[in-house]
Amino acid sequence: MKLKKIIAAISAAAVLMLTGCSSNTADSGNTAENSGESALQYAKEDIKVGVIHIGNPADGSGYSYTHDVGIQDMQAALGLSDSQIIRKNNVSDGDPTATETAIRECIEAGCNIIFGTSWGYMDTMEALAEEFPNVVFSHGTGYKNNGKNMNNYFGRIYQARYLSGIVAGMKTESNLIGYVAAMGSENSEVTGGIDAFAIGVASVNPDAKVYVKVTNSWYSPTEETNAAKALIAEGCDVIAQHCDTPNPQLEAESAGVWGIGYNSDMIKDAPGATLTSVVWHWGAYYTQAVQQVIDGTWGCENYFGGMTDGLLDISDLNSALCTEEMQTKVDEARNKILNEGFNVFDGVLETNEGTTVGEEGSTLDDATIKGGINWYYKNVEVK
Repeated sequence: MKLKKIIAAISAAAVLMLTGCSSNTADSGNTAENSGESALQYAKEDIKVGVIHIGNPADGSGYSYTHDVGIQDMQAALGLSDSQIIRKNNVSDGDPTATETAIRECIEAGCNIIFGTSWGYMDTMEALAEEFPNVVFSHGTGYKNNGKNMNNYFGRIYQARYLSGIVAGMKTESNLIGYVAAMGSENSEVTGGIDAFAIGVASVNPDAKVYVKVTNSWYSPTEETNAAKALIAEGCDVIAQHCDTPNPQLEAESAGVWGIGYNSDMIKDAPGATLTSVVWHWGAYYTQAVQQVIDGTWGCENYFGGMTDGLLDISDLNSALCTEEMQTKVDEARNKILNEGFNVFDGVLETNEGTTVGEEGSTLDDATIKGGINWYYKNVEVK
């Protein structure tokens, strides 16, 4: 998305506030001395933003790259200098000591708002938020909120997953679609994305199955490659993914099958395979959050944006591999999401164990979608 579209989406769309505290305008850069309210404010020239990345944005594709593009969009939109952005790259989210070191280095460098982009940073950020009450801690993908100076942010990525499932369901010839998953059913973020994708597949191709291979790592290039190979060996001719690198797409291209990328547009990485990618436009959140700190309106509310906020979508379909009919189906589904109240997890949904979830005429609430989807849709099989 172009930067001007991101900014327009920010100004036009209201943020969904799930939990946490009410915002409170402040006159200084100190935490408000009242229960459950935040009043952190820093002048634009005093803002310093720290970002903790699990990978290296210089890789040019995938998770950390996409987050950094969002930081760059924020920087350009707000007119911050390069010296006001501190990046810590390749910080393992499975290493609390490394996470703490990176965050402390950001604070020592003068950062007053720190974005932790990966799930495993959550507990360390929570602990340090208590130690540094005048610093804004904003954690991506998790769920913790201390009611004072730490919130979390994520989005309705399941909306874009559903659209990409339509593409995969229409493209497959074997009716076997592979999905490289970072985590198993215990993680609602990953599982909900798989289910939304599978619901999209079933909407256009009820005969197709989705085979899932779990790597048990958010970032593991080798395991992501191996999982894709195993799924292709099972007969899958489309490889989707919830993992950080474009390796599943590269493996799909090498094997002569197709793929659905994630985080950034991976058509550039595997133009002979990638049909489309589920993509984030993180600048929509980063711009808003930093602007709120400047304005003194930042509360500690959790953020859960969606397509209407300009936070996420799928990339343009690969015209060399996709048909006009695919585009028409995607456009129809996007309109249902944006304009007709369709929320993907609507009505009664059948699991792969033969049970049901949800009720006729209702949709799953946000809390369930964020933390209570630990089941797989009826056409999903874990390998």
